[in-house]
Amino acid sequence: MEYVATFYTHSGAIKYNRYLRSRGINSEVMPVPRKFSSNCGIGVKFATEEPIKTLISEDMEKLFKIEDGRDELIYSG
Repeated sequence: MEYVATFYTHSGAIKYNRYLRSRGINSEVMPVPRKFSSNCGIGVKFATEEPIKTLISEDMEKLFKIEDGRDELIYSG
């Protein structure tokens, strides 16, 4: 499954990207699409089959699931 996470701060996004990579999850820091909006303007895009509840971070503003070209808000902090 593919996800896009937005964050309250740039440092939160960078920290989360490092965390995902340390768990072996491919991820990339990217500008947040306007439709998702974000406090800091950057987000992290990643794909995983792990239970998403185990990957929620306190730095996270919102988390969107991307499926078949559609997005669904699944978490809002």
